[in-house]
Amino acid sequence: MKRILIADCKQEISSFNPLPSQYENFLIRHGEGLYDQRGKNQELGGALAIFEARPDIEVVPTICARAGSAGLLSAEGWKRLSEEILAAIFARLDGIDGIYVSLHGAMGADGELDPEGYLLEKLRERVGPDMAIVISLDLHGILTDRMLRQVDGFAIYWTYPHVDFADTGRRAAELLLKLMDGGVRPVAARVVIPALVRGDELITKTGCYGDLLAECRRLEEEGRALAAGIMIGNPFTDVPELCSQVLVLTDGDRGTAEREATRLALEFWPLRFRMQGKLVPLDRAIAQARSIDGPVIFTDAADATSSGASGDSNAILAALREAGYGKRVLAQIVDAPAAAAAYRAGVGATISVTLGGSIDPARFPPMKVTAKVKLLSDGEAFLETMKAPLKAGPTAVLSWDNATVVVMSQSVSLFDRAMYYANGLDPTDFDLVVVKSPHTEFHMYDQWCARNFNIDAPGATSANLKSLGHRICARPVYPLDENVTFVPRAAIYEL
Repeated sequence: MKRILIADCKQEISSFNPLPSQYENFLIRHGEGLYDQRGKNQELGGALAIFEARPDIEVVPTICARAGSAGLLSAEGWKRLSEEILAAIFARLDGIDGIYVSLHGAMGADGELDPEGYLLEKLRERVGPDMAIVISLDLHGILTDRMLRQVDGFAIYWTYPHVDFADTGRRAAELLLKLMDGGVRPVAARVVIPALVRGDELITKTGCYGDLLAECRRLEEEGRALAAGIMIGNPFTDVPELCSQVLVLTDGDRGTAEREATRLALEFWPLRFRMQGKLVPLDRAIAQARSIDGPVIFTDAADATSSGASGDSNAILAALREAGYGKRVLAQIVDAPAAAAAYRAGVGATISVTLGGSIDPARFPPMKVTAKVKLLSDGEAFLETMKAPLKAGPTAVLSWDNATVVVMSQSVSLFDRAMYYANGLDPTDFDLVVVKSPHTEFHMYDQWCARNFNIDAPGATSANLKSLGHRICARPVYPLDENVTFVPRAAIYEL
């Protein structure tokens, strides 16, 4: 019987969100609690399906720590979190034959800008050089040099919007079993590309980025690579190794790894111009929305909570009111004081509050509203695709004039319709719906809306990357700098 230890740690941060993350932002499960992912479209769910199909494998669950995206994790929060994660893992290392760790890749903490690298480094120090360690990562993560030096293999998402969570876990599990069975000599090639990208061309079903990822999938399925992926990082996680990068892992074939990683990087580089956000000025979007029959979507990617934004932007709501837009509007916002005021008043009451700017008032001056409390909830829901839990805290539905707004106490991922549905609201009943995510799955909004406007608004995750003020990432990098040149150089890792 071979014993495989599993663990999970995920958060995606924006360095430009003024609100630090804390330990309390993390939903933490220990031991048997990790089996909650069994059968679900999550990485551990996919991995468990592979491991549990083998009668000679025993799974050893340790810890799962996940947080909604937000600002940089505080030093105190990181200390407590990292100590708890490592203690949970170290306590169950006896007799372990292999390790699978599900990570994101875009964490960041005060005093530790490579948290995943730190955890993997401490794990490798404890288990020694011969233990097989495989990780899985979001394609919006950053696989750092430090991380690569600790692991024997990796699996990276191939879809955006992400739908292959379980499939990525399955691939990671199959790779780990192959490594544990012996005879595999993993060699990785990594080519760093000095480009930050965003926009519709990243949608893998329709964009040029998807064409490149299809090449990665082909390399794996043909057996030429054990793993292949193109990570584009989270352009809002301002850390030293922020970049786009190509990664190819082979069984002892350094030439193929280097050649294919270089080829894909050379194909990626000229497409960087296309892979930028195409933003519509807010006033123009409002003017056009007036004349469109059928519902429209206002994509507020600048306040995308799943990418680390604060979620308290009222920029679109304020502009709609100022412009006198009269059709039915549906929106979401993070504003704990406003939600608390609604709870104190109760359903049916009319309250006067400020809305927005409760976290980032410099970007979003609070706007005064007199609204009716339509509904109160516990703010709990499940993501449509992943079925992962959302916990937004005390939540209220407020309405005034033509606007209906879901007001949450804390940030949760808003890349689907879960928080609308959980609070009794169907987006198809409205004329204009605000979506705080750069992209969602096609059927959720784009399938039935007349037009989706990618709004140029302020926020900690604005696709106008030059406006954010990066200070830490390696420079020069496109599009923050002019005349950036690129000659691909593959770093080789014999893992």
